[in-house]
Amino acid sequence: MRWSQDLFRALWRALSKEAKQQVGKDQFGNKYYYVPEYKNWRGQTIREKRIVEAANKREVDYEVGAIPTEWEAWIRKTRKTPPTMEEILKNEKNREEIKIKNQDLYEKEKLLRKGSNEELLASPVQTQIKGHASAPYFGKEEPTVAPTSTGKTFQPGSWMPQGGKNPNQ
Repeated sequence: MRWSQDLFRALWRALSKEAKQQVGKDQFGNKYYYVPEYKNWRGQTIREKRIVEAANKREVDYEVGAIPTEWEAWIRKTRKTPPTMEEILKNEKNREEIKIKNQDLYEKEKLLRKGSNEELLASPVQTQIKGHASAPYFGKEEPTVAPTSTGKTFQPGSWMPQGGKNPNQ
């Protein structure tokens, strides 16, 4: 099955005049290609392409981070020029230094927490959330089921919902 796909791709490239140029290779063995803009046999203009040929041919073998970020930026066309190996190694060294500094900071913070007197810190206050801020009674007492009146006209049981059915009927 694989040989038939390779044969089809080779035939397609021959017919479409697609000429890919190898631009570079990373430390994982992935190869990067550039295909400039060209016109195919039907006269259509095909835009430029940036292609990665993975070292692991099977998709299930792909892992996140298998392509360096510099090459990923080039593939996604967020950078114009392909990265150099020196640039990739320099950025990798910077990332390692940041990891070490982060780990050191974490350890110092851990020692400070352990050494400090935790009794000096106030415990967090438990708050009780009642209702939603958009509710008309937010921050006030919640409405009760018991009938209340603001005037002398209240008569218990005299109100009936409109359009509702009377349960006694």
